[in-house]
Amino acid sequence: MHDLSKYSLAQLRALEVQVIDELKTQHFLGISKAREQILHIARNAGLSEKQLRAIKVGNAPKKGNVQVKYRNPEDPTQQWSGRGRQPAWVKAWVASGKSLEDAKA
Repeated sequence: MHDLSKYSLAQLRALEVQVIDELKTQHFLGISKAREQILHIARNAGLSEKQLRAIKVGNAPKKGNVQVKYRNPEDPTQQWSGRGRQPAWVKAWVASGKSLEDAKA
């Protein structure tokens, strides 16, 4: 490795540009090489590139809807699963001194 502390800021920035360019080049070369290997394996298995592209990969099973855990007692249309960020009504509910347990669905 090189001692980078001897380089000026301008030299380091120029080096950064070169490194980023080389990273992109190496990345795409790796992808290209992997693609060629996949095609080689497919050809050996008797598949053409067109047949390989036609193969459909199964989709992951859809995740079901999460059940509502909390519902605003003052407005039942406002609900929250308990996941993710708290909606404004939950924040206001808790800020007013009420327990979140009181809003359980």
